[in-house]
Amino acid sequence: MKRDKKRRGPFQFMQFSVIGAANAGIDIGTLNLLLLLFPTEDRMVLAAFNTIAYSLAVANSYFWNAYITFRHASEKSNRQRIAFILQGLVSLGINNLVFLGLSELFQMIGVPRWIRYNLAKGTAMFLSFTASFFMIKYFVFKKKA
Repeated sequence: MKRDKKRRGPFQFMQFSVIGAANAGIDIGTLNLLLLLFPTEDRMVLAAFNTIAYSLAVANSYFWNAYITFRHASEKSNRQRIAFILQGLVSLGINNLVFLGLSELFQMIGVPRWIRYNLAKGTAMFLSFTASFFMIKYFVFKKKA
C-alpha cells in the first residue's frame, strides 16, 4: 500500500498536469478572446477578464480532477466542494496578483501589449497551478485516515 501511494504522487501530478494543460487552454484562450473583443488597459477590467477566464478553467478542473486524478479520495461531498472553492479563491488571488503585477512591470519596460499579457498570464498560471496542486492534494481531496 505504501509503495502504491509513492507511485501515485508522480502519476497524480502527471494527470493533474494534463488536465492543467486543458485548463490553461481554456484560461488563456478565454482571456485572449476577451482582450481581442474588448481591448483594454484598465486594471479593473483586466482583473475581471482574468477572473472570468480563471473561473472557467477552475470549473473544468474540479470536474476532471474529482473524477480522474483524485477519484480515490473524492467523495464529491459538500465539504470537498467548499474546500475546492476556497482553494480556487486562493489560487485566483495568486493568479490575479501575478498577472496584474507582471503586466504592469512589463508595461514599464516597454513590452508590447499582447506579449505582455500573455507572458504575465503564463507566469500567473504556472504559479497558481503549482499552489493549486498542493492545496487540492493535501487539503481538498485529502484521504481520511
